[in-house]
Amino acid sequence: MNFRVINKIKYDRQRGHKILPMDILQKDASSSSTSCFSHFCSSALRAKTLKSSSPDGSGEGLIRRLGVFDLLLLGVGASIGAGIFVVTGTVARDAGPGVTVSFILAGASCVLNALCYAELASRFPAVVGGAYLYAYTAFNEITAFLVFMQLMLDYHIGAASIARSLASYVATIFELIPALKGNIPPWVGHGGQEFFGGALSINILAPILLALLTIVLCQGVKESSAVNSFMTSTKVLIVIFVIIVGSFKVDVDNWSPFAPNGFEEILTGATVVFFAYVGFDAVANSAEESKRPQRDLPIGILGSLLICVILYIAVCLVITGMVPYNMLGEDAPLAEAFTSKGLKYVSILISIGAVAGLTTTLLVGLYVQSRLYLGLGRDGLLPSIFAKVHPKRHTPVHSQVWVGIIAAVLGGLFNVHVLSHILSVGSLTGYSVVAACVVTLRWKKRTENQDSSKCMSTWCEGVIWIVILACCGFATGALYRFGGSFIFIIVALVIAILACAALCFRQDYSEAPGFSCPWVPIVPSVCIFFNIFLFAQLHYEAWIRFVVLSLVSVGIYAFYGQYHANPSSDETIIYHMAPEEDGH
Repeated sequence: MNFRVINKIKYDRQRGHKILPMDILQKDASSSSTSCFSHFCSSALRAKTLKSSSPDGSGEGLIRRLGVFDLLLLGVGASIGAGIFVVTGTVARDAGPGVTVSFILAGASCVLNALCYAELASRFPAVVGGAYLYAYTAFNEITAFLVFMQLMLDYHIGAASIARSLASYVATIFELIPALKGNIPPWVGHGGQEFFGGALSINILAPILLALLTIVLCQGVKESSAVNSFMTSTKVLIVIFVIIVGSFKVDVDNWSPFAPNGFEEILTGATVVFFAYVGFDAVANSAEESKRPQRDLPIGILGSLLICVILYIAVCLVITGMVPYNMLGEDAPLAEAFTSKGLKYVSILISIGAVAGLTTTLLVGLYVQSRLYLGLGRDGLLPSIFAKVHPKRHTPVHSQVWVGIIAAVLGGLFNVHVLSHILSVGSLTGYSVVAACVVTLRWKKRTENQDSSKCMSTWCEGVIWIVILACCGFATGALYRFGGSFIFIIVALVIAILACAALCFRQDYSEAPGFSCPWVPIVPSVCIFFNIFLFAQLHYEAWIRFVVLSLVSVGIYAFYGQYHANPSSDETIIYHMAPEEDGH
């Protein structure tokens, strides 16, 4: 029995109370457990605040070297690659020519989401973090950490799958050398050497490529931006050339039937190709390295997305018109389509464009991941080593190397098709939270006229309506997917409309200080509903992934994050906004 318990027994005996040691221990345990839970809640509900002041110029941050053209190429570089050179073949096998509609649906949703991102990027342009930072500012610490974990797994899996496909295209180029044609084993580049019934698929070229790109990124943002700009320009020119040449080989009979497996597969395909549009998220995460973030970030986000939407739709129409959907390959569908038409020179050009496209997609993906780790390292939610920035190169070297190692392990051991089933969970979740952030940050403070007789604050009431809206989106999606009664679908839609109406009329909204998302809260509400509707179309493995990762995230936060987060003395974490533009 410890000293404190003995003194407690003596004190209670002096007061005439007979209390046994076990009673004291139980009270101490109860008090300790209450204290731990109270600390967890207070930490989890903590939020960031922002000051409208300039950075202190300490030199510990990143360097602002990216202009608006660099940001446009960054967004296009992050997107054009996997969607055209890899995902089209995988999705078209299930959705048929309707894969075009899948890209249109995902693109339309992403345009609305990009409007929300553009507003928040303009509002908080000074530091890295993207969706994580927005959630931390608008909601709380635990929400931000959950968003980070879901997004990060998407990025890790995406980098691994893209590296595997890039290895396949690189091997195809090597096979143009007569001595190597047909002599490259599968464990080097094409697919992989499978073990344990396909659970493992060994590929050594993918980790090598990831290591090379990690070295480039560690050199500095100027060097990596130059590589991205050159290769992105190259691949866009090649894609345009492919569209023009392929349009002369289109057989309209291949577009029939347009949706061979029904509209459900088109919706499921939309959730898979959703990840092909994540370039605008990369632009938002480059805030600390943008020269004029408040002006250039919205242009980079919306401009890069619109370019990608146009190119994706054109490529889908061409590729499904050239070859029957069930004959498209999964690893290199575009090159194989032109080869089947006798256009060998075009397939070679496509392979070169694919290498450029997948390289830039992988490069930007690794770049974004390291900046997210940098943000959490600064906040103390991850070990401080992730927050270190190289004093000369001004890059988060430790975060970048860690990201490269994770992607190399996944890319070297797992199959692309297996990993693609659990993609888009983080993107759909993150985009929904970003849309919700736009709504909550636009609410006017009404504490001065808040009726004290109300059982909850106006802010809490608004959050409840947002949650109801999201639940209706999931219910509608699940009912549609599993053939539920049409009446129940209508009920869910009506409730969602009522929730949106409540957000419109039960809250007062202020104007955004920079770029303004139109029709708030209607546009963000549509984003939330449609994102969660698409979430319900995901494969069941993705749902399991979401639940398991959420539980793991809460566990990591409970045992590490809540104790190491570095709030200031007033229990808030201060971030500085970017300085105002000088008249332009």
